[in-house]
Amino acid sequence: MTVSGPKVYRALVAATALMLIALPVVTTVDDLLNSIGANFGLDAAVQFVARPEAHAVVGILGLMGVRAMVAGPQILIWDGHGHAQYLLISATCIGWQSLLLLALSLVVGLRGPYSFEARSQVVLLGVLGTVLVNVVRMSAVALVAAWGGFVPAVIFHDYGGTALIVLWLFAFWFAANRWILAGGFEVESA
Repeated sequence: MTVSGPKVYRALVAATALMLIALPVVTTVDDLLNSIGANFGLDAAVQFVARPEAHAVVGILGLMGVRAMVAGPQILIWDGHGHAQYLLISATCIGWQSLLLLALSLVVGLRGPYSFEARSQVVLLGVLGTVLVNVVRMSAVALVAAWGGFVPAVIFHDYGGTALIVLWLFAFWFAANRWILAGGFEVESA
């Protein structure tokens, strides 16, 4: 295990515990937070991210045989009975929390004598992987909505989505410590 291994895992466990403690409060005031963000003009930034994510989700749903289409930052899906429902990709859905958790883990995990190349590879892999996992997470929420309905989709969004991100980060750091950072130490000059 590399220098950062145990520290990054402890930081992830602590951050996960804090997320799980705060999750009921955040989900309770979700609409209020979205309204506050819109008042500060953050809705344009959310739309900038949500639209391409919606297209990616609809593409994945199409591969899974679910009829869906994009309507701005919304996804229109049809269940097996032909009933349509809209899923809005809002500020809490776009994945900023997972990118924040990734950033925290990078600050902790990249402490040590790692080369610039090793650090760059870890950051690039982390960002790309987190974005991909977020799109997969949103697709999974849409699948649950199509197959199980709105309430199971909301529960999965709030709790299952958090679990997916945490599992991804543990897998990411395992891989980074094993295959990238293990040999990525800087050589000290004499």
